[in-house]
Formats: sequence, structure tokens, C-alpha cells
Amino acid sequence: MEEQIAELAAQVAALQGSAGVTNTMFAETFYYLTIPLMIIIHAGFLAYEMGASRMKNVLSSGVKNILAFAFMIPTFYFFGWWVYWGFPTGFTLSEGPAGISGAAYASAIAWGWGESAQYMGPNIADQASGVFFGAFALFAATTASIMSGAVIERIQTVGFVILAIVLGSFAWVLAAAWGWHADGWLVTEWGVHDFGAAGLVHAVAGFFALGVLINLGPRIGKFNADGSANEIAGHNMPLTVVGLMLIIVGFWGFLMACVIVPGEAWSWSGANPTTIYGTPITLSALGFNILMAVAGGIIGAWIITKDPFWMMSGALAGIISTASGLDLYYPALTFIIAFSAGLILKTCANFLEKRGIDDAVGAVTVHGTIGLYGMIMLGVFASGFPALSGEAGVPTISLVGQIVGSIVFFLVGFVPGYVVSLILKGMGMLRVPEGAELAGMDTVKVPAQGYPEGIPNSPAPAE
Repeated sequence: MEEQIAELAAQVAALQGSAGVTNTMFAETFYYLTIPLMIIIHAGFLAYEMGASRMKNVLSSGVKNILAFAFMIPTFYFFGWWVYWGFPTGFTLSEGPAGISGAAYASAIAWGWGESAQYMGPNIADQASGVFFGAFALFAATTASIMSGAVIERIQTVGFVILAIVLGSFAWVLAAAWGWHADGWLVTEWGVHDFGAAGLVHAVAGFFALGVLINLGPRIGKFNADGSANEIAGHNMPLTVVGLMLIIVGFWGFLMACVIVPGEAWSWSGANPTTIYGTPITLSALGFNILMAVAGGIIGAWIITKDPFWMMSGALAGIISTASGLDLYYPALTFIIAFSAGLILKTCANFLEKRGIDDAVGAVTVHGTIGLYGMIMLGVFASGFPALSGEAGVPTISLVGQIVGSIVFFLVGFVPGYVVSLILKGMGMLRVPEGAELAGMDTVKVPAQGYPEGIPNSPAPAE
């Protein structure tokens, strides 16, 4: 009898070991797949912004996107990842209630050498942190690409790269540490909940872009002497629309990476998938809600504009407006919120344009305004739900908490965007010279031609 019990115990142990390996491999594979899916976002931004540029600026717009992606990876590794783990409780670098933050913890998990190799390397103790880092690095790259569309056709390349680094490897990371972390003070003190990063990625990036645009100024010919605006059309609307659809494809990877899946590397995540806050989430919820959000945003924008550019921008607005609560909403409510975002999208963009802001692709509105709209809608429809799992005394989701989070995310985006771009402007590093802008940035800044038969020097609209 004792031999049978011992044999059974050995079999159970073997099964548990096998299940642990399977869970770890699943977690690793899950995050690994989010990385190429999110790279599709950057293929989309590349096509979207090149299509939205005039022929004489096509490649310069492409160069910015390529550089934004490239610079985000090392800068996020060398200091952005550390900021996420070091600053959740504020600037004190102290450990938070969950014990997964502070200077010592950040130094261990962020830099993969010495004893900290257990967190980042091909180590049997932890196979998932490296690919989890990869997913976060792609979030950082996304913020830079959001900003890049707003400033096309007149920003200097080096100035843009500096701004992209500040945004992608510091500003949004600070917002994420405060509002997208189990130790984040916005979460533990105010009950802020932003599952799909509508505020801390999209709104931060959108309002960072607004700060830059104020100092950068409009493209030559955008506004007339009486303040009225001219349409400066991109050279290839089909390319722009296809690029927007590719961003939608990439969103599936973006939102997948917002899920904590079970695995030995995540001993605190339990047996079921959770949000970054430890609250329940299922891929089934994402399957329903992402599709409903895309459809609702497109239909809302179509009713108002009939314009394919704004219809596909409506698809983005639909996802962003519901992203904070995709883990909590029912599909019908997701559709309603996304539909309303599509309805207000163009009106919000017109509001900015009438105030002299030349946002070439509507990035401030789609990501900034709609991101904060989504944050507030969660406070309206999900008040009383847990903001964080398993922590006694943590406030529940509330309208007040979501408003506080929205204000913080606005400031974390706008203030560094405005200040850094103002400094660059004073140093002559923000905007290209007038002659270069009129001739076309491809002509003077890029050692290649997007159209080998010659770059049509499309004139700016008459003032």
C-alpha cells in the first residue's frame, strides 16, 4: 500500500512539473507573439503617415517612423523599464504595498546582468520576463509613433528623435508606473483603472503631441490670414486607409499584452488570466469587445463624415474609447461607447483646428481627447467595481478617481511635450527652415526619392 501511495505521489509530482513547464512555455509564447503583432502597428503608422504626406515629404515621414521604433528599444531598456518598476509610489523610489516596486526591485528586474539575470535572460527560473519586456518596449514605441503623425512635414529629424525618447522612455512610463502597476499610487489611492491603456498610452502620447504642436506651429499654407484653415491633402489616401487598418490588426497584439497569463514566471497571477491589476479578464471578453469597438467607431464616424479617413480613424477611436474597460464592459455597452466616440471625433478635431493647431492626422483628437473620454466613460459605467485585486483598503473604480487619473495623464503628456519642444525651438532644433519645407523635406533631408521619376513639388495652398 505504501509503495502504491509513493508511486501515485511521484506521478502527481511529475504531472505538476509537466503542467508547470507547459504554463511557463505558454506565457512565454503568448508575450512573444504580441511583439510581431504590435510591430504591425508600426507598419500601419508607416503607411498611414507616408500616405498622409505630400509626395515631396513621403520618405522623411517614413524615416521618422523607422527611427522612432529603433530608438525606443535601447532607451526603454536602459532607463524606461527601470522607471516603470522604480517609480510606482511616486518619486520616493520606495517599495509599494505589493512589494514589486522601488529602487532595489527596479535595479534587479530591469538590468539583465549579474544576479538580475534570473529576471531577463534565458534562465529556467524565469522564461517570461524578457518577452514581457519586449511587449512593454512596443508600448513605448507606439507612443512615439502616435506623436509622429501629428508633426509630419515640418519637424527636424534629430529634434523629433529627442522628443520620441522623452515620450516613449520616460513620460508614458511614468504614467504607467503610477496608473498601470499594482503598486501605482493612482491605483492604490484613487482606484484608477485603465486596462487597455486609453489614458496612460494614448492620452499621454496625444497630449504630448499637443505640447509639441504649440511650439512647432502649423505647416506653411495651412491657415489663412483670417484664421480659416486650408485642407492639405496627403498624396495617397488608399495607403493611409490601409495603414489605419494595419494598426487595427496590431491592436490585437497590444491588448493581448495587457493580459497577465498564468505561468511559473508569474507566481502572483494565480491560475487564471488577469489584468495588470490582478482583476479577472478573459480572451473571450477581448474577442467580443474589440470587434464591437471597431465596428461602433466606424459606424459613428461614417454617419457624421462619410470620409474613409475619418471612418478608419473612428475604428481607432472606438477601440481607444473602450480600452480602459474592455475587461468589464458587455459587448453592447462597448458598441455604444465606441459609436459615441465615432460621432464626436471630427467635431473634436475641428475644435483644435479652429484654434490654430495643425495636427496633420488628427492624433491629438484620436488618441488624446478620445483616450480621456474613454477614461471618464469607465468612471461612469463601472463605478464600484474593484480597481485592484486582493488589496484591502484600495478604492473601487469611481468617476472621481478616473477624472483624477485623466488630469494626471494629461499633465504627464502635455507638460514634458511643451517644455522639451520649447527648449528645442530655442536651440533651433525643432523646425526645418522655411526653404526646406517649401522645397520638400525629401529633396533636402533624405538621400533617396520615394518616386524616382521625380518628386512633384506640390505647392502649399495660397494664403
